[in-house]
Amino acid sequence: MRILRRRGLLWCLGVAVVALVAAGCGSGSSNNSSSSTSGSSGNAGSGKKFVLGVSNTLVGNGFREEMICGAKAQALASGKVSKVLVQNQNGGAPEQIAAIRTLISAGANAILANPADAAALNPVIAEAKAKGIVFVAVDQAVTSPDAYIASNDQVQYAKLGLAWLAKQLHGKGNIVEMRGAKGVPADTDRHKGFQEELKNWPNIHVVKSVYSNWDWPTASKEMLNILQSGTKVDGVWTSGIDSIVVDAYKTAGKPLVPIVGADNNGFLKQMLNDKQLNGAAVTNPAVIGGVGAAIAIDALTGKNPAKVTTLKPTLWDKSNQAEWAKYYNPKLPPTYSTFTEVKPYTTFTPDQLSKCQGP
Repeated sequence: MRILRRRGLLWCLGVAVVALVAAGCGSGSSNNSSSSTSGSSGNAGSGKKFVLGVSNTLVGNGFREEMICGAKAQALASGKVSKVLVQNQNGGAPEQIAAIRTLISAGANAILANPADAAALNPVIAEAKAKGIVFVAVDQAVTSPDAYIASNDQVQYAKLGLAWLAKQLHGKGNIVEMRGAKGVPADTDRHKGFQEELKNWPNIHVVKSVYSNWDWPTASKEMLNILQSGTKVDGVWTSGIDSIVVDAYKTAGKPLVPIVGADNNGFLKQMLNDKQLNGAAVTNPAVIGGVGAAIAIDALTGKNPAKVTTLKPTLWDKSNQAEWAKYYNPKLPPTYSTFTEVKPYTTFTPDQLSKCQGP
C-alpha cells in the first residue's frame, strides 16, 4: 500500500511515500504466514504494561540515535510500556549477544535489536523465545524464524541510488562505492543490490570501494584519500554517509560530481542550497525503531502482527524537489533522517520524538 502523511509542530517535517510489505517468515521469504510469539497472547486485553529492551551496537551514529528515540517515543505513545531499557555500546555480535542477555535478565518482555550479524544472534534469539520474550530485528534482517523483522529494503536502497547515478553519467564513467560497516547485514544487502544493478551498466566502473563504518570522520578520510590519489572519479554512491563527501570535495578543491546519499538532514540542506551539487537522497527512515516497537507491542497484546515488515524506499532529487524540500529542518542534527513517521505503525508526536524520552 502507499502511505503519504505529513506532520508539522516542532520538527516541521513530513514523510515520503513509502510502501510497506508484510511477509511471513523470519528469513525474509514471501510466505504469508504470521504467528504470535509464545506466551504473549495471554496478555491481550489484560491492561498489563510491558518492559521494552533496545540493543544498539553503533554509538554516536545519528541514524541509530534517532532509531532509539523512535522506539522510546512509540513506547510512550502506546501507553502500554512501563519502561524502556537501552543497551547502547559499540561492538559486534559477541557484544550484542551479551547485551541482549542483560536485557533478558533485566526482565524485558520484548527486545528490539539492530543486528550486528544476520545469523550470529540466532541462539540468543532462541533463548529469548524460550522465556516468552518477543524479539524484533529492526532496520536489518536476521535469519532466525523466531524473530519479527521490521526493516528498510536495503537491496532496493542501493539499486535506486546506483541507477540514478548511472543515468546522470549517461551510462559510462568511474564511480566510488562508499560502503557501510563490514559484515553488517545492511551493508551486505546494499552491496548485493549495488552489484545487481551494476550489471545493467557495463560501462560504469567502480574504481574504489571502501568502508566508511557509517562514521563521518572515517568517510571524510577515505574520500579525501581517493581525491588526493589522482584517481578519476565521475560519481559517488554512498551508503548514507553523504554530506561529508560533499565537504571532502570542497576541502580538496575539486569540482563536485553527482553524489547519492540518504535522506539525512545535512545532505538535504546541501541539495537545496549548493547549486553545484547534483545529488539524490534515498529514503531510509530511522524511525524504523518506532515501527519495531509497535510490532513488539502488538505481539505482546496478542494482535498477531506479520513476521516481516519491509519499508520500500523512494528517491529524492531535483526532479521532485517540490515534494521533499519541506522536509529539511534547520533544528534537526545534520546526520538525522528527515523521515519521521511511518503510518499506521508510529503514533508518536514530533515533540515526543524530539524529546527522546521513554516511559
